Amino acid sequence: MACASFVKLNVASSSWTGQKSSFGKRSPGSSTRRVSFSIRASSYTDELVQTAKLIASPGRGILAIDESNATCGKRLASIGLDNTETNRQAYRQLLLTTPGLGEYISGAILFEETLYQSTTDGRKFVDCLRDENIVPGIKVDKGLVPLPGSNNESWCQGLDGLASRSAEYYKQGARFAKWRTVVSIPCGPSALAVKEAAWGLARYAAISQDNGLVPIVEPEILLDGDHPIDRTLEVAEKVWAEVFYYLAENNVVFEGILLKPSMVTPGAEHKEKASPDTIAKYTLTMLKRRVPPAVPGIMVRMLEPYFHQESKMIYFIFCILQFPLLTM
Repeated sequence: MACASFVKLNVASSSWTGQKSSFGKRSPGSSTRRVSFSIRASSYTDELVQTAKLIASPGRGILAIDESNATCGKRLASIGLDNTETNRQAYRQLLLTTPGLGEYISGAILFEETLYQSTTDGRKFVDCLRDENIVPGIKVDKGLVPLPGSNNESWCQGLDGLASRSAEYYKQGARFAKWRTVVSIPCGPSALAVKEAAWGLARYAAISQDNGLVPIVEPEILLDGDHPIDRTLEVAEKVWAEVFYYLAENNVVFEGILLKPSMVTPGAEHKEKASPDTIAKYTLTMLKRRVPPAVPGIMVRMLEPYFHQESKMIYFIFCILQFPLLTM
């Protein structure tokens, strides 16, 4: 089971969101080119901002239990149980009804089946979460498939029908969404793959916000490869620059999103392993160069085999930024 924690960006909102700006018109006697644009605010804008702030509240993090039925079946098989809906419901009930869960968890990412399930005594899982002041979330992507015309790279599908699905998820009680796409450094990455990842994330984010869901923006830089950490930083900066460019192009409200960046590390097969301090410094460099101050929260995935090392990295970033650190 994967979980995530946050380093909260405790900074003022950007002044241009929801306002008009003029970057582009020529003023008399000036050679400077200015461009005029506006950010569209939907009927959910205030709610989105409040939801994002709640999820990024100090001292808590996100619980990711969005395993597919197939993956959940592997967990059940490890303890000798069949992969049935009844057993999956019992497993999820065990997690979501843990006493005091809301002290440590601010949001829970659910699989679609879980969003519609209830406890054995008839309480909806979303109501169990709300009672603990935990925001229900939902995985909305449809997985990775080969990207035609690329260097053996992938793209994330799921935009078809996303608006209607998101509207239904909102009615069911979900208030944030997850969409995961990936970028592979050994495969290039190609300009096509980077643009596809960024554009897909931006469209997903815009559609989610239009339907009341705070989008988690996650372009995962895969660990595969023997490249040095400087190459990872170069690619990460390129990817995040593209992501924020297309988020702005799609009128996404930055105060109503959450980010999930990968740590900036050497490739898994690189001969020189980086220390936690080095990884933290490189990750911090990337975040400071690319993340606008309006974004209310950044999630860092905590994987069990690397928890001790990654907790050092997060603590190091916290000490430099002096931001509230949210762990679980």
